[in-house]
Amino acid sequence: MSFKQQIKIPATYMRGGTSKGVFFNLLDLPAAAQVPGPARDALLMRVIGSPDIYGKQIDGMGGATSSTSKTVILSPCSQPDHDVDYLFGQVSIDKAFVDWSGNCGNLSSAVGAFAISSGLVDPSRIPNDGMAIVRIWQANINKTIVAHIPMVNGQVQETGDFQLDGVTFAAAEIKLEFINPSAADADMFPTGNLVDQLKVPFVGGISTLDVTMINAGIPTIFLRAQDLGYIGTELQTDINTDQAALTKLETIRAYGGVRMGLFKHIDDAKTRQHTPKIAFVAPAKSYTSSSGSMVSAEKVDLLVRAMSMGQLHHAMMGTAAVAIGTAAAIPETLVNIATGGNKLTQVTFGHPSGTLTVGAEAHQENGKWQATKVTMSRSARVLMEGWVRVPDA
Repeated sequence: MSFKQQIKIPATYMRGGTSKGVFFNLLDLPAAAQVPGPARDALLMRVIGSPDIYGKQIDGMGGATSSTSKTVILSPCSQPDHDVDYLFGQVSIDKAFVDWSGNCGNLSSAVGAFAISSGLVDPSRIPNDGMAIVRIWQANINKTIVAHIPMVNGQVQETGDFQLDGVTFAAAEIKLEFINPSAADADMFPTGNLVDQLKVPFVGGISTLDVTMINAGIPTIFLRAQDLGYIGTELQTDINTDQAALTKLETIRAYGGVRMGLFKHIDDAKTRQHTPKIAFVAPAKSYTSSSGSMVSAEKVDLLVRAMSMGQLHHAMMGTAAVAIGTAAAIPETLVNIATGGNKLTQVTFGHPSGTLTVGAEAHQENGKWQATKVTMSRSARVLMEGWVRVPDA
């Protein structure tokens, strides 16, 4: 019996924010995978090691968490006044699908550096020393991200003293601007309401929950922690070891997705795990983070815990942070109420690994709320570069 050899594909393994993923230049992919479709999805799943019935992704580059089961494809820019196109694929761990429905805000911080190093940015736009401004077209959601990438001696600066909670080691600071992260032709609040009552059937009856449903950065459903029986200081082990809690939160996500118009039926949530996100908020209080450090109530405006791919995230998704910052800037949302109802253009929130500060600008236009810009700082660096190998299909 004869077997096909493995093929090797140029790839770079990068950390971006509190996530890791495998980065590709579109033109380096096999021809069949250079266009959307089953061939591309199959390739990326095999690279990451999915679907894995054991849930470990041992035979691939994935790390068996939502933060590490990720892929990125960059290509020459298709839009005027942009430098590069960025496409993100969230690979399911135990199921055979890749979710293309949203962006990854954390890996967005690595896109500019990879684009520069891969020759996808016009050299005339890259300073030898100083700050390179990379305009990124986020192709999943058709939005602009501006990355400020530090340069030293013609190379991307990766080391530095910027500390990001959720990442052990310091690195160079990368500032990101998410431009007009809400849909320009639709209400940022899909139902038209800042707070809705969402009816969700559970064992024993139907519960009615107050929710803020917003589409900024990524579609997100916010709830009050106390309505779920939480206080907002929970860590991963408090949620992820409780199967009943995970089932309840996923049920809320499914019904919320239908209410937001993202699904036609709650069963559709099974094949769209990346969006919407679900998060619960609480007023500021002191707690001990997952690293053992104390987060003081005086240092944060509120607490937020967010779910990603069915599990409590160890820190905070970048796109969810965009939604948090935007909702905090708009009076009478559940997020804003948790801050004390203050008018905010910048919010610092506590998450399981520490804190994160996000700036947001929002305004009303023709009676509808729109987000103008959301800013935050992350870091990124190359972990490995060369070729990834997969069996030839």
